[in-house]
Amino acid sequence: MAQASSISLVFPAWNEEDYVERAVSRALDVLPRVTEDFEVIVVDDGSSDRTYEICQRLVRRHAALRVLHHEVNQKLGRALKTGFAATTKDVIVYSDIDLPWDLDEVERAIHLMEYLEADMICAFRLDRTSEGPRRIAYSYAYNLLVRTLFGVQVKDINFSFKVLHRRVLESIELRSTGSFIDAELVVKAIRQGFRVFQMGVDYFPRTRGVSTLASAPVIAKMLRELASLYRETKHPQHPSRPVRSAKSPVVAVDTARRIRRG
Repeated sequence: MAQASSISLVFPAWNEEDYVERAVSRALDVLPRVTEDFEVIVVDDGSSDRTYEICQRLVRRHAALRVLHHEVNQKLGRALKTGFAATTKDVIVYSDIDLPWDLDEVERAIHLMEYLEADMICAFRLDRTSEGPRRIAYSYAYNLLVRTLFGVQVKDINFSFKVLHRRVLESIELRSTGSFIDAELVVKAIRQGFRVFQMGVDYFPRTRGVSTLASAPVIAKMLRELASLYRETKHPQHPSRPVRSAKSPVVAVDTARRIRRG
């Protein structure tokens, strides 16, 4: 399988004491099989539980682990931007810390990235029936809205498995502070001419804790940001503050499909 030159894996975390140690342990087991040069970055987004305490204990034991901390909760968009800006490797992988997909899939994503000469791989869930009808309906409607408004053929825009080359983050500016950040990232990358493909993966819903992604406040903020950032997301300009500085150190159905503008 493909060997990436270097990988940064970013985990945003808010009140994830039940998952953080499991996620870090799994990452430290998988990544050495893909590359010798990697880092795991956990962004504690102002957790009120033991998430940061556990992270501090883990970082003393693992040299490849870096922990960033927000004093107060700043929501998903800011947590991701903090993590992305801190990355130092060539390839960036983003995942929720409850591991909704098998981290072994990183190797396949890297292989597809090199074989297809892609700048970004976005995963989509092959089977979502375990989520229940309401969340499936919300997701279907939002994905349809994004496809219609931005003219991009994206199956599962908010799924937290994205693999991208550092040049993408060095070429775009992200302004979302909430869950619209996934759409902003993918749409701006496509609109700037980067090669973006999709691949299907098995989905594993969380078994501990509570997901807030389908809550009314999160959905409302996402739609407000979609409206306020619509024009600049669809027609991105040269970034005044790219996500990452260019001077930073540096087999399923529908396995891969290029995402194209409509």
